[in-house]
Amino acid sequence: MDNSFEITIQIVLTVLAGISAQVIGEYLKVPSIIFLLVFGVSLGPDGIGLVRPQELGVGLEVLVSLCVALILFEGGLSLELKELDRVSNSLRNLVTTGVFITLLGGGMAAHWLGEFPWSLAFLYASLVVVTGPTVINPLLRQVTVDRKVATLLEGEGVLIDPVGAILAVVVLDIILNGDADPWLIISGLTVRLGTGAVIGGLGGALLGLFLKKTQFLTEELRNLVVLATLWGLYGVAQEIQDESGLMATVVAGVVLRALSVPDERLLRRFKGQLTILAVSVLFILLAADLSIASIFALGRGAVLTVTVLMVVVRPLNIFICTAPSDLNWRQKAFLSWIAPRGIVSASVASLFAILLTERGISGGDAIKALVFLTIIITVLSQGLTASLLARLLGLTGQKEGSGAVIVGCSPLSLLIARLFKENGEPVALIDTNADACVGAEQENLSVFVNSALDAEVLEEAGIGGARTLLAMTNNGDINAVVAQQAQEEFQLPRIIAVRPKEDAAKETSAKKGSLGQKSASTKATFPTIALKQWNGYLREGRVRLGETQLRTEGALMQRAHLRALMRNGELMPLLVKRDRHMWVALQESDGWKTGDRIIYLLHDQRPKLLQRLSGGSRPAKLEIETVPLVEAIPPPAKVVEAPPPSPVGQELEPLPQTTDNGTYSGDVESPNGQTPSSSSPSSLSSQADPEVTEDLSS
Repeated sequence: MDNSFEITIQIVLTVLAGISAQVIGEYLKVPSIIFLLVFGVSLGPDGIGLVRPQELGVGLEVLVSLCVALILFEGGLSLELKELDRVSNSLRNLVTTGVFITLLGGGMAAHWLGEFPWSLAFLYASLVVVTGPTVINPLLRQVTVDRKVATLLEGEGVLIDPVGAILAVVVLDIILNGDADPWLIISGLTVRLGTGAVIGGLGGALLGLFLKKTQFLTEELRNLVVLATLWGLYGVAQEIQDESGLMATVVAGVVLRALSVPDERLLRRFKGQLTILAVSVLFILLAADLSIASIFALGRGAVLTVTVLMVVVRPLNIFICTAPSDLNWRQKAFLSWIAPRGIVSASVASLFAILLTERGISGGDAIKALVFLTIIITVLSQGLTASLLARLLGLTGQKEGSGAVIVGCSPLSLLIARLFKENGEPVALIDTNADACVGAEQENLSVFVNSALDAEVLEEAGIGGARTLLAMTNNGDINAVVAQQAQEEFQLPRIIAVRPKEDAAKETSAKKGSLGQKSASTKATFPTIALKQWNGYLREGRVRLGETQLRTEGALMQRAHLRALMRNGELMPLLVKRDRHMWVALQESDGWKTGDRIIYLLHDQRPKLLQRLSGGSRPAKLEIETVPLVEAIPPPAKVVEAPPPSPVGQELEPLPQTTDNGTYSGDVESPNGQTPSSSSPSSLSSQADPEVTEDLSS
């Protein structure tokens, strides 16, 4: 068979296996790297032998280099400098002091426990100082922890990768050349990091200015320009100074993100997709090249080495590097446990194993096996227990932020915004109609006359620190698109996209199905409300703003009463208050609990003349009140018992029938011998009470 065709088949199998592993990991909500390693080993020479990376020759090294550059660029592009500033001291310590703590601790553990010579022990330690965004970012998507901890893990994973890779190259140079002068280590790191930072910073700045000035580029061509530029910067840096290219790609990504280039969200999505493909291909190829026998040959000492690295070196590293910070012990405990190794460790270890073998230095395969054992143990143990640990430490779901960003300036949205402001929470409104924003400006609310479809506008409105996004324009499709974009970009705890009842009534069943799919994919809620009708009530002053508390006694009757008012279009919930938290709730939710306070709008159905006679003129500003109609829960419906059945054999008497003039006909007579009229008490008592009937139906 032609060699080129064999390589083509192997690449196809690699891509299929890699994407399949990603799909399985996403479905099971566990790190996909676990399945990538399993599939890679199973397809490799130690498995069924369908994937043989050795046949790629030098092409494997080229593929690894370009893919790692792409992965680190995407990691730098995903970093937010504003968030990094909050943990800058701890992050700086982790990528400087922390590197040398891991280097020393890992080296001593590998030498004393793994029985490696000092040179190879420190080479192993230099390879595992990194964590990596390819493992950290998927893990944080599955386990929601408070933003400060997540930012620190993300920043460490991106920034420590080039530092660790360059450190590993310096240590390898010392092994090959036999010169262990500490000055060479420090100078080698400084020169390579500095060269990469300068080239990446200048290249990223020029690329950002080019993307801002050029308006003729299409979205597809813009993404490819960025891809070509990052690989160009990597090549230039590598040509000027060996192993400085990784630092150049990271810095270029950070600078490009800071410049806020047009369509940045689409650019990050494109690079994210390429990164998933690159990680999938690399892990399958590198795992396929792994010898299972070499891992078992390491013995118990290798397992003890990894264990010490996890439970001794990492906690010590976190304790020293975060000592001056305001992190509490729970956050530090979580940081001490989460440090899975990823693609950079695997790729550099694989390249070093090849290089050491070519130079005739034994131990290259053993170092590669120990690095992969570290990846397997850390990913399995930490990836599968991260969610449980976060819950035990009370860190799950503690996403910082408060207030809301509301899209659409209408009387209803202005009222909700005012209630948030009065509760002491930040709120901002966005609308493209300047006239509609006048009301918000009059109430001293933060308002932006712009499109909410622009991610930069959402960021300027403060969505990064908000807990709720409420899309409440008159166009349900726009609300759905804004909600989907916000979920993909910012991942807020609460996203609500209103579907106006007036639009929902006109939708076809196919369109309803598409909106339902959006709801499932974005995890947003899509309440259907009569938006135009309630805005009309507010403009006419035909509403009352009330508050009620969900009670323990008669809870079912109270819920039924509120549900009946909502179903009849008389009441619409706005907000729910629990302790010191408040959130938007435009419809009844299973999350309501006893003790919650519901702020609602009640339609005042009395004629305007009667409203003036009974309560005077309605104030221009609605104030929260207690509405008797809502608080007075009707008693349980009366049950009308049926008459006892007639004895067996007794002939049933015919029911009385009414004639056209309202009198009864039949054989039934009143005690005085006359036919009872329709107005007699006996006839009234024989009929069901209409109020009871209504209560039963509701």
